[in-house]
Amino acid sequence: TAVMERLCGAEVTSMQVSRVVRALDEELTKWRTRPLGELHYRLWDARYEKVRVGGTVVSCSLLVAVGITPDGRRSVVGVSVSLSEAEVHWRQFLAELQARGLYGLRMITSDDHAGLRAALQARFSGVPWQRCQFHLAKNLFDHLPPNVSQTEASGDLRAVFNAPNRRESERLLGLMVEKHAASAPKLAAWLETNVPEGLTVFGVPAEHRRRLRTNNCLERLNRELKRRTRVASIFPNEASLLRLATAVLMETDDEWQTEKRYLPKPTP
Repeated sequence: TAVMERLCGAEVTSMQVSRVVRALDEELTKWRTRPLGELHYRLWDARYEKVRVGGTVVSCSLLVAVGITPDGRRSVVGVSVSLSEAEVHWRQFLAELQARGLYGLRMITSDDHAGLRAALQARFSGVPWQRCQFHLAKNLFDHLPPNVSQTEASGDLRAVFNAPNRRESERLLGLMVEKHAASAPKLAAWLETNVPEGLTVFGVPAEHRRRLRTNNCLERLNRELKRRTRVASIFPNEASLLRLATAVLMETDDEWQTEKRYLPKPTP
């Protein structure tokens, strides 16, 4: 009220603010629940924000889903706020997307978020899952013993990811596992178990792999969300966080609709 009086010479009452917020929420809810259609690929991510819940400040997860249409364009298809990344929340989020008419998925890319994999098995059974190669490369450093060079190990893993086809990628991974089997058995076991989850992308056209092997296209979204949410620091409730996040994502989605294709046309 003080700011509006100083700038415009007009008062703003709490009732007027409430009316504006209700109108805004109607618009945001309409966008958040709009019908979906065919999407060939989908990318997921989650970030955390401080929210006051029941008089206590807790970390709430902000779930964001980006889809890629048959004509190769990006679209923000979903956003949700929950108290955790437990399977039940992921499953509810996925169920809402299905209820809005989502179909045609060929692959899903995400990090190894808690609860997401189980929810995907329940709601999108049979759709190939690509574990984000960028996060896999970062996870590698958590499993390196002192006797293994970070530079050498990351170079070997990069060669696995950059191989021309899956067969060559699996051959290079086998050599990497064999290389560390005796001197670093725990690292070898981690590589053998986890890295194959990052090779699903070899099943899509070669022209699309670079864009689909990670969920890095969400990094710009996360930076923009962080730029806006850090002003609030702590949100008074979950609804306020969802309101701001939805507005930011709507802006980004509008920009994407006017950009060129995110995925090039595959070679015939």
